[in-house]
Amino acid sequence: MTSAPALTGRGAIIPSTDLAFQPLDGCQVACAVGPHLGAVEVRLDVVRIPPHHQWSPEQAKTQENVVVVFSGSGTGHVGPQHQPVESADAMYSPTGQPYALRTGDQAMTAYLWSSRLPAPHTPPTAPRHFSSLWNEETQLKGFSGTEQGGSGKTATMNFLFWPGTGSPRLCLHCGFMQPGEYFNVHTHPHSEEAFIAFEGEGQLHLDGHWYDAAPGDVLFAPPGVPHGTRHYDIPGAPRFATCGGPTPFDPVLYERAGVSAKVR
Repeated sequence: MTSAPALTGRGAIIPSTDLAFQPLDGCQVACAVGPHLGAVEVRLDVVRIPPHHQWSPEQAKTQENVVVVFSGSGTGHVGPQHQPVESADAMYSPTGQPYALRTGDQAMTAYLWSSRLPAPHTPPTAPRHFSSLWNEETQLKGFSGTEQGGSGKTATMNFLFWPGTGSPRLCLHCGFMQPGEYFNVHTHPHSEEAFIAFEGEGQLHLDGHWYDAAPGDVLFAPPGVPHGTRHYDIPGAPRFATCGGPTPFDPVLYERAGVSAKVR
């Protein structure tokens, strides 16, 4: 296994075992991606919510938020809307609409992306609030990447929250790979990328190197830094899935998928 890279301004791989949790509002919270890595566009936090408790951060009202339930179950709330959530379920709350996670008998771990919406952009009027990582209604297939030497065995990416669902800045994509498949190495010229390994084991690429990854590990790539994912070429291995996305969203991904990058 290749060790995680130093924090040199070229990004970082953060193993879940390295996350430093601190108590906050009765929960345990760790900042995986933020100013300590040089991130200015996106923040990625991890929260552990005990049974019969609620997580509802006050600052959520002033920023866009995307939530992915990593483990456990409970109820998700966005503004007046609510529904049961469990592992692989996702929520989007636009600026001005706070969110909350409430647990029942089970504890919950969730990954939380947030970003400020700069002027002159305005919050959407009718965005999608709930989805699942396995929602296949809008997909990108056959992504060749932007670097030389890409693999022809390409992964599939689900678009969950993106301009087509009313998200003007944050996005959430889920890439899933069968053995030997790649989401080829690429760059985002103007976006910071923050994503996690969600399911299975595979490898994450950052700035010319591949790193072994397990569920809960995090990748952060600043603008212009190459990154990607791949599954081990082991027949019969369980799929490898990652989720996250560039902030602000990169229209090239939607152009490659043949869908409009205009915010709905």
